Amino acid sequence: MMQGSGGTPVESPSSAAAETLIDALARTARDVPDAAVAVLDRRGAADARTYAEVLRAARARAARYAALGVGEGDVVLVALDTSHDWIDAWFGAIARGALPVAVAPAGAMGTGRAHLDKLDGLLERLDAPVLVTGDGVRDAAREHGIARVADRVRTPAELDDLTPADFVAPTVGANGDAFLQLTSGSTGVPRAVRVRHSAALHNVRAIADALGVLRVAPGEPRPHGVSWLPLHHDMGLVGCLLSCVVHGWSLDLIPPRAFLARPETWLAAIARRDRVISPAPNFAYQACVERDTPSRLGDADLSRWAVGLTGAEMVQPATVAAFTRGHAPLGFDAGTLRPSYGLAEGTLAVTIDRRAAGPRTAPVPGDDTGREVACVGAPVMDTRVRVVDEDGNALPERTVGAVRVAGPGVFAGYRGDAEATARALRDGELVTGDLGFLQDGELYLTGRTKDLLILRGANLMPHELEWCAERVAGGGGLSRAGAFSVDGGAQGEQAVVVVETTATDPSELATLARDVRGAIGREVGLTLHDVALVRRGRIPKTSSGKVQRGELRDRYLDGRLERLDEARPSDAEPETLRSPR
Repeated sequence: MMQGSGGTPVESPSSAAAETLIDALARTARDVPDAAVAVLDRRGAADARTYAEVLRAARARAARYAALGVGEGDVVLVALDTSHDWIDAWFGAIARGALPVAVAPAGAMGTGRAHLDKLDGLLERLDAPVLVTGDGVRDAAREHGIARVADRVRTPAELDDLTPADFVAPTVGANGDAFLQLTSGSTGVPRAVRVRHSAALHNVRAIADALGVLRVAPGEPRPHGVSWLPLHHDMGLVGCLLSCVVHGWSLDLIPPRAFLARPETWLAAIARRDRVISPAPNFAYQACVERDTPSRLGDADLSRWAVGLTGAEMVQPATVAAFTRGHAPLGFDAGTLRPSYGLAEGTLAVTIDRRAAGPRTAPVPGDDTGREVACVGAPVMDTRVRVVDEDGNALPERTVGAVRVAGPGVFAGYRGDAEATARALRDGELVTGDLGFLQDGELYLTGRTKDLLILRGANLMPHELEWCAERVAGGGGLSRAGAFSVDGGAQGEQAVVVVETTATDPSELATLARDVRGAIGREVGLTLHDVALVRRGRIPKTSSGKVQRGELRDRYLDGRLERLDEARPSDAEPETLRSPR
């Protein structure tokens, strides 16, 4: 335990002095020798490694990358499940001075060809010489005739078999690029965000500062991370893995598939530790509500759960209330949940609720329906958030506008895409694409500019329709809804809602579609063009659970949506439906 003179709380030395992520890992390995990263299996058994072991493995992997001819600045794609192999591959690239890019592994992005096409596109666009993944990807690539993927695959075992090569330590400094983070792809093709070492190190310090755990008092236990989030997602990578590495906190990693199969696995892991920090998107808390996890946890104690960050998608007040109510008998306190806002272009965190008094809501200005949205907190350390009009002029508090961000965490640009970089960075600020308003210096998000539905002169956010449909269908966690608009010709823009369901009986499906239409008509005042019912899991989502509305719209329009029901548009279907511009 680190102590200052006279018992003064001190920072972990690695968080304050490191220039690069490898510096931080080395300092933690030296100064906090008992801290470790554990990967849990489905039974909760842990395969743990100290940070000293993580560092040795990273350096060994770097020497094998050098043997392959990987040099400084080269891109290494990592498409593996949560494992020590993943950590070795990613940190090994950092140790070599290469740029790791974490990609969803096979099975997490969809089946065969779609996954291979995405990998092939990334290899080409990023000019990546190596793809670290499972051998099955090579076999599938050969079967589909995708030579670039097949030729560049290297499995962890194959890398282990290489003779290590000597190489000069990387020359990259604090302001050099550390890694590339793919955008979520919820509104388009994923882009590669350039994250600098300085930005990553600052952002994890800013997160700890906002949570009140940047400094540890003498005799106080260090925080302990617990996460099921995919490591290719920025909340899992920066918010969990890098935060723990930099601050010298131990970390328990749960494979995402284990959480999806049994959400209580996550909460059981939290209950076994002290002073736990564990983030998750809204759908994870909703999944726990739907699966009635309290009934599966026995006498588990959640009172030592210090921080439950919630972000990556809109925070639903009803989900928060239901989760808190259900888990209160296990010691869970509402103040544990800390709504936050972040994005890959901001490294991760932009705002975090510092009050720890439980999620708070406020009515949306100018919305006559009385709709309320959750507060996502105040800007993190050294970060400025503005809400502006179309010309970039600052708007007064309680006025909805476009959210812009400035600070040390803002990205260095998109790799190989100067045009997109110029659109995202204006006058030193990040144009986030999100809408919101400020109140008492805190941010409230109302939606995304790109997802606006303009229906008969009224602006609606897709999640307003989705939440309503999910309430009717009993989803929101493992079963979701997705809303988008189509061009209805003379009828103007028309709204479509796709709903996941476990029902298969035609009469049940007809009732569900009718109920969704009725609820949205009553609550939103909107007549839907179509309600499409699909099996659970058929709506495309990002790694953090966000609905990929653009991809969903494309599948609907070109007939690839696997419907359980017959198409029943509310009005006569136009001759041609297409996406509105």
